[in-house]
Amino acid sequence: MVSLNSRQRDSVFRAVADPTRREILGILRGGRHTVGEIAENFRMSRPAVSKHLRLLRSAGLVATRKDGTASLCSLNAKPLRVIDDWLQDYETFWGDTLHSLKKHMEEK
Repeated sequence: MVSLNSRQRDSVFRAVADPTRREILGILRGGRHTVGEIAENFRMSRPAVSKHLRLLRSAGLVATRKDGTASLCSLNAKPLRVIDDWLQDYETFWGDTLHSLKKHMEEK
């Protein structure tokens, strides 16, 4: 059985796996933008950019609100913590492994 945390982590990883979506997150790091403003940064159709934004929204990384006829998008970086949490286990592993290697080399 897949846990909720595992599904959320998979969703976030899937969202950031694509370079276009990572670029969109970088754009939104600078503040709110309309879908049209985001689309101006890419050589693809606006519907294609909207598709990327839908996936980012479903992962919880982008929040959208209406402002008149425009949709304003903003970054929600909180879901990225699941990636950091996942990486912590590997940082611990590599830290322990490198410490063991150092100890081994010093004993020789």
